[in-house]
Amino acid sequence: MRYLPAFIVDAVLVLVFAAIGRASHDEDPAGFLATAWPFLVALLVGHVASALLPSRPRRPWSIGWGLVAWAVTVVGGILLRLASGDTAEVPFIIVATLVLGAFLLGWRGLAALSRRRVAARRSAERADAAASADAHDDVADERGGDRTDAGDDDHTDAGDDEQTSAPADASDDDSDKSRDDSAAGESDTDRR
Repeated sequence: MRYLPAFIVDAVLVLVFAAIGRASHDEDPAGFLATAWPFLVALLVGHVASALLPSRPRRPWSIGWGLVAWAVTVVGGILLRLASGDTAEVPFIIVATLVLGAFLLGWRGLAALSRRRVAARRSAERADAAASADAHDDVADERGGDRTDAGDDDHTDAGDDEQTSAPADASDDDSDKSRDDSAAGESDTDRR
């Protein structure tokens, strides 16, 4: 049922598109369902297609999902309109494509922007909380180790790491030198 809210938003926007279109041509806005039905059927097919695509977008509120729904809604809606005996002049096709694109992709773009801002705010809050905790730990260290988790283990581990890592670094240098020597030997052989 996670698909339903996005479908409802899209369906309301298709109905708004039809109502605006009828009102702009001085037609009875109450008959907007006669204009909207082909696009609503195509919208439903577009949502089903988005859900069934093998590499489908995962979320119905994503731009990718909206692109599929938009394309199927425009093409399917125009074809259903023609099949039912109605007209579809080029200006209508252009307006339908642009308006439905703005409607079906516009709210998804705003939702994505909102999600990014919320995520950035949460990330900043976490960073501030971590910096505050670090500052608190530093103050506790300056007071003489008032921290509850203070211990000498932290200081001795750092020294142990340096001692154990030194031989490993030295052996890495030796192996690098032997690789360099063998590479130099190969290049001397290649030159001869």
